[in-house]
Amino acid sequence: MIRIAFLLLVALCAMNMKGQETIALNTGDITSPDIDATTGKVTFRLLAPEARTVELEGSFLPPRKVQTPFGEMEQTGRVSLTKGADGLWSYTSQPLESELHTYCFYVDGLRMLDPSNVYQLRDIATYTNYFLIDGACSNYLVHDVPHGTLAKVWYPAPKLGMDQRRMTIYLPAGYDEEQGAGGQGRRYPVLYLLHGAGGDENAWSELGRAAQILDNLIAQGKAEPMIVVMPNGNGGQKATPGAYENSMYKPSFMNARTMEGSIEVAFPDLVSWVDSHYRTLADKQHRAIAGLSMGGFHSLYISANNPQLFGYVGLFSAAVSRQGQGENDYIYKQLDEKLGRQFSPAPSLYYIAIGRTDFLYQDNVQFRQMLDQKGYQYEYVETDGGHIWKNWRIYLNQFVPKLFK
Repeated sequence: MIRIAFLLLVALCAMNMKGQETIALNTGDITSPDIDATTGKVTFRLLAPEARTVELEGSFLPPRKVQTPFGEMEQTGRVSLTKGADGLWSYTSQPLESELHTYCFYVDGLRMLDPSNVYQLRDIATYTNYFLIDGACSNYLVHDVPHGTLAKVWYPAPKLGMDQRRMTIYLPAGYDEEQGAGGQGRRYPVLYLLHGAGGDENAWSELGRAAQILDNLIAQGKAEPMIVVMPNGNGGQKATPGAYENSMYKPSFMNARTMEGSIEVAFPDLVSWVDSHYRTLADKQHRAIAGLSMGGFHSLYISANNPQLFGYVGLFSAAVSRQGQGENDYIYKQLDEKLGRQFSPAPSLYYIAIGRTDFLYQDNVQFRQMLDQKGYQYEYVETDGGHIWKNWRIYLNQFVPKLFK
């Protein structure tokens, strides 16, 4: 009887293992990345006995210069790994700064992720592994502080011809508990946070660490508790690819209806919907809009066309040259006059930030020269590096504490 029970137990265990999703069993006890907390050095390892070459591509390596349709741009650097006698390839970095770092491997020229690291991010159509190093960029990490709620919310967008579209919304810690009878409760200012070309409503919460940054800044008393709305800036999409009907296609950098006025025309409806469905402080001094690259372009023209809506504006590595054509071209015309109305009186904060090697740097120089000629006041931040998420996380971390003071 005991033998039968034992055999049944073995069979059940085998069935249970067979019923699991596929689990990689070839990583063994390999640790990669292996972060030395004392030195700040990081070791990467990959078991590939038959490989001829293994390279590491990482955001922390010196960048390479490449020519693109947008001009010369920086591309992530690479370095070779060393093969050990056991077929284990490895590389140890120099001490790395506090940051969210991304990387992948190239094995005999074939790009692959680190099988020993389950932590991954999607940027447009590319996945990379990532790791975090604590320190100056500690706000990117999850800490033991009150956490806000991150929700995927569907809303109507009639001016985009859609019954429902998806956005990501961050509600600060305590928002739900403060709900009173009849929908009463504390009301909050709102930051509208816009992504760049190729991104979607997931970009800022995943690549930008927006929820972690907000949680930590609010807990430190450096930022006002606020609602953050992260919409999809591609006017031809209902949501991130794969999240709506017939959308299992490969994401691309260029999407339909992005910089031709559709998003700008539809944006006031989104603001009205948010004000009617959340406990917002629905006035100019309690609204901010900011975005990176294409999202900076949207922020520039949305705020210029609606000077009554936003008291705070953030342009992070913004595209500033007009792109519109067709029926919505009026959005981009007479910018001088629109800025005149927007700066009379001036926003509480007009924030411009860009990296010194960003391919949009010169466009931003010319835009600031125009603002200077008009005597419009703004705050300018210039950092190292180019058109990269490292900079945009820095700008968000600096911008949020300046809001709603």
